[in-house]
Amino acid sequence: MLKESEPDRTLYLGIPDDNYNSLFQTRFVQKIIIDYQLRLIIYQPIEEVIKQWIS
Repeated sequence: MLKESEPDRTLYLGIPDDNYNSLFQTRFVQKIIIDYQLRLIIYQPIEEVIKQWIS
């Protein structure tokens, strides 16, 4: 929806760091991230801090 209403906006998918460190490190998910050029923000929900930006 945002892509249609604001096509110039860069979208990022926010992922808690524990999910990224387990699920998102698999070869399959890494291939999807690369193939679809997903941009990610890895954050620590308890501390409420961003750990990593992946463009």
